[in-house]
Amino acid sequence: MPDEDRASNPGTEPFVPDFSDAEDTGSQPIPLPADKAEPASDAATEDTEEQGPATESASAPVQSVTVPGRYFYLKWWKLVLVLLGVWVVAAEVGLSLFYWWYHTIDKTPAVFAVLVYVVACAVAGVMLAMVHGRPLLSALSLAVMSGPFASVVAAAPLYGYYYCARVGHCLLGVIPY
Repeated sequence: MPDEDRASNPGTEPFVPDFSDAEDTGSQPIPLPADKAEPASDAATEDTEEQGPATESASAPVQSVTVPGRYFYLKWWKLVLVLLGVWVVAAEVGLSLFYWWYHTIDKTPAVFAVLVYVVACAVAGVMLAMVHGRPLLSALSLAVMSGPFASVVAAAPLYGYYYCARVGHCLLGVIPY
């Protein structure tokens, strides 16, 4: 491609940085790889000893650093415990809200409380999900977001019981047929 075409349309050529002006660190010598076929001479080993640890660390592989006791995953039984713990509380809330809704004449405050509960679970779940690097809080986020589902599951048998008390023909007293 001619040079005038490259100036108007550079295309997808890779960017290669120019490190010739090393103002911050000064010029650094580039160690040349030794030929493996030639044995090292005494003069070459004396040069590396005089240069010190800078060239030795440049050729050493970099080891990864891990912090002990910090997991980026969660064991399955901890996830189950967190889910069950939150779902038990959510089930109690669901039963209470349904009982209140069923036995009250004016249903507006009970429905508003259900709306506030669902919005609070959604917002709290999203806020907990934004915490980075804490798998237990991520599990708590999942549990809180699924809290309204657990509330409905807990309130369903109570609804079935109330319905079957009026209808009369139900399986096990809670499942209408």
